[in-house]
Amino acid sequence: MRTKAHLISFYFTPKHASWLNQIEIWFSILARKLLRRASFASKQDLKERIELFIAYFNRTMAKPFKWTKTSRFPSFRFWDR
Repeated sequence: MRTKAHLISFYFTPKHASWLNQIEIWFSILARKLLRRASFASKQDLKERIELFIAYFNRTMAKPFKWTKTSRFPSFRFWDR
């Protein structure tokens, strides 16, 4: 663990600016539209159904997510003081 190849770096990513939020939204859609209350005969069946859902989603439902962040605090401009 002392070599440079084994070093670990941590980066702070604010939760309101994280690209993971968009991924979580998409997985939420996948879970609600396909996975919830579904049963699959095999892993291959699950894989095929997910791939079919992705193709269907891209044809019919895909659109950019609205990415907004509202603040609980008023924004202050330093030059107004």
